[in-house]
Amino acid sequence: MGYRAEGAGAERHGPAQGEQVREVEVNGFLGNLKRTHRSGELRAEHIGQQQVVLMGWVAALRNHGGCIFVDLRDRSGWSQVRFDPRVSSAEVLQLAEKLRLEDVVGVKGEVVSRGANVNPRIPTGEVEVEGLQLLRYSAAQPLPFRIADEVDAQEPLRLKYRYLDLRRAPLQRNLVLRHRTNQVARNYLSQRGFLELETPMLGKSTPEGARDYLVPSRIKRGSFYALPQSPQLFKQLFMIAGLDRYFQICRCFRDEDLRADRQPEFTQIDVEMSFAEQEDVFEVIEGLVAAIWQEVRGVELPRPFLRMPHAEALARFGTDKPDLRFGMELVELTDLLGSCELKAFADTAAAGGQIVGLNARAASDALSRKALDGLAEKAVSFGAKGVSTIKVLPDRLQSPIDKFLGDEQRLALRRRLGLQPGDLALIVADRASLARDVLGRLRLHLGELLGCPDATTDRFLWVTDFPLLEWSEEERRWSSAHHPFTSPHPEDLPLLESDPGRVRSHAYDLVLNGMELGSGSIRIHDPELQARIFARLGISAEEAAARFGFFLEALAYGTPPHAGIALGMDRLVMILAGAASLRDVIAFPKTTRASCLMSDSPGEVSGAQLTELGIAVSGEADTGRARSAD
Repeated sequence: MGYRAEGAGAERHGPAQGEQVREVEVNGFLGNLKRTHRSGELRAEHIGQQQVVLMGWVAALRNHGGCIFVDLRDRSGWSQVRFDPRVSSAEVLQLAEKLRLEDVVGVKGEVVSRGANVNPRIPTGEVEVEGLQLLRYSAAQPLPFRIADEVDAQEPLRLKYRYLDLRRAPLQRNLVLRHRTNQVARNYLSQRGFLELETPMLGKSTPEGARDYLVPSRIKRGSFYALPQSPQLFKQLFMIAGLDRYFQICRCFRDEDLRADRQPEFTQIDVEMSFAEQEDVFEVIEGLVAAIWQEVRGVELPRPFLRMPHAEALARFGTDKPDLRFGMELVELTDLLGSCELKAFADTAAAGGQIVGLNARAASDALSRKALDGLAEKAVSFGAKGVSTIKVLPDRLQSPIDKFLGDEQRLALRRRLGLQPGDLALIVADRASLARDVLGRLRLHLGELLGCPDATTDRFLWVTDFPLLEWSEEERRWSSAHHPFTSPHPEDLPLLESDPGRVRSHAYDLVLNGMELGSGSIRIHDPELQARIFARLGISAEEAAARFGFFLEALAYGTPPHAGIALGMDRLVMILAGAASLRDVIAFPKTTRASCLMSDSPGEVSGAQLTELGIAVSGEADTGRARSAD
């Protein structure tokens, strides 16, 4: 079968169509051309090659005194093509004049030097192609926005036309980086004896944490599958099956509120290993991350990564994912200021709360009056009643609370916080968890204002010994801080019934620059301990059997000690790419309303489809479309 394309300079296989440009019948989808190079590959060593064929999109057009210049782009980059009346035929020039931005074309010609017109800003800038033959495979309509590295179009418009947005080099680079990261992970883990195994996408709903995405069953009406929030139970079943080292680059789904670093569907590097302890997991994952950083960034990471217990992270930084690229650690001040004359401090200490401070070194003069006033607003927005600030002058402390302090308290405060002239101290008094959380968030805000975090430095941290359980005020019961299959510290087991809040788990997070990269734990392999944990969570034996029966039965047939972790692939690539949002490293992302503006999903389905599934929709459908990506 022949293929009809607008062509010029090629052998003619059919009658002329039109007055200026021939629409010719050519053999095959590519006509008489076969791509020899990508557009970003041409260099000075290619000069003189007369049979070069490039194919791609028209990125730019210029007509200079009869010479038509075309920037021809594909994902490797772009090259300049020159159609010169002295070289190109009239037919070729006529077609070149008809081209529009984003037309898809094939060009055959000779690579020549640009001479004095070298463009040092691009890899192909020393050469250009003298166009001798031109085929237009596809004509593009006028564009909704310009295809360029920097674009003015708002994100909702770019998400609606995502396939056009993906032609931009920054997004293509991100997807190439994602591919390279995937390849490093696969190669590294495969070389260390891990098997890449798949787990089901259609499973059973076992609600514990985020909401499930449910899929109705047509065969078993009234029943539902659930899309996996993680492959947790199945990867543990691999360990029970004797497949002792598993990994998967898998898709997961969570129906939860979204933000810049969350999507309803996401990808994770999932790992599980038998006969392993915490340090074994750390060794494997540190090696994996180091291999990725070496391949993608050319950076050798120092190992081992720092370890820090959860309680210490909260005490020093007010968060379980601290950014270690700068100081300003939190300091306990309750014993110093709880007895001062300031009523807010005294009342907090009497109620069992905490007074916590930090020292922003040399920040007193670095921050404007507006920025200083904004600290109080930030503290209130974070949930505190306010924040006390102290400017350290050469001869005194300048602060609204200074009049409530005695000389000994001032001296002790200087020593405890290490205050020097030019420093700025911040103090928050409230219940312990809130005071540290607020001050930890103010620390990050100050870091941004002062430019403290070094963007060229990566500080990895393992946060360990998370609480096993946390109290849910809404449900009035204990719930799993990680998931119910996480192993507690053996020495804390006597506290499980009497003081469950003090039981530590063998759970761990990998943190980078204040962002959680992954989370994992040592798993429970003893059926009796698993039953005890379920009981502490208020899950009856009947409920446990209904939700997890197949897994609990498997535990009873010989389960090895095992551990695992999952790294967020999207978040990992976002950090490597220096992107501001996960949407910049996912090919077809959703908005924060979990909508796809391009395909207009989720969408309504027909009544016939619902009837076939035995489903009725109550209430009116929400037909409003998400107009914003944020």
